[in-house]
Amino acid sequence: MHPIAHFKTITTHRNLVCSYCLRLGLVAQGLTHDLSKYAPVEFWRGARYYQGTRSPNDIERKKTGVSQAWLHHKGRNRHHFEYWVDYVLLPEGGITFAGNPMPMRYVAEMFCDRIAACRVYLGDKYTDASPWEYYASKKHEIEGLMHPDTMLILEDMLQKLRDDGEDAAFAYVRRLLRKSRRTGRR
Repeated sequence: MHPIAHFKTITTHRNLVCSYCLRLGLVAQGLTHDLSKYAPVEFWRGARYYQGTRSPNDIERKKTGVSQAWLHHKGRNRHHFEYWVDYVLLPEGGITFAGNPMPMRYVAEMFCDRIAACRVYLGDKYTDASPWEYYASKKHEIEGLMHPDTMLILEDMLQKLRDDGEDAAFAYVRRLLRKSRRTGRR
């Protein structure tokens, strides 16, 4: 059990996302980002399965078959594409699962979240390519769950970060947010 180390990790992550969201003008989202991680169902499981180099949810899932912390977290945090996944009734009967398009402000927060997670878990090994590399390594697992439009937007943001650096990427995301506000596609 590592409650102090886990607290430091999630707080460092949250503070980074908050600062990134503030750079994008997403004040309320930055201030409220990941507050559910401090709820008992998430916090104590995170402390129990703490590794320091990866999400404790993965370890909980491997040891118990399900991550109660993740189920709680994804249902309360709109910056996770899983929040937007719903089942679809098939015409021939049965169901499948599909992602719905995410509003731009939550895609932007997801972008910030991915940068912060890579910075926290990689430490000195972090580069501006790290969030793209992590995403690319997991892309095959999320295709069909994340809406294709959301995937394209996130990929553009991560590639901009990888290719042009943090300042250019944040300027690009700010432009996307302004455009989405003008068109009403928040």
